[in-house]
Amino acid sequence: MKAMEMFKGWVREFIDLLLLFIAVGVVVQIAFGSSVPFFGGITNNLMGFVSQLGSNGLVGLIALLVIIAVFNRRTA
Repeated sequence: MKAMEMFKGWVREFIDLLLLFIAVGVVVQIAFGSSVPFFGGITNNLMGFVSQLGSNGLVGLIALLVIIAVFNRRTA
């Protein structure tokens, strides 16, 4: 059971690291434009994701709520 808790902690830390990478990528692309080679098309991918959620109406809203619930579900 202790190994599972350790694994969940690693996964949470990895997801936090990825979210920080996405945030830095968005800021860099806003500041320097989309020609930044390392970050690719982070802003385009995020805009596509948001537009897909918006075009799906209620299903998109439910999916967004599920995603938010997963990210907000933290145990002490």
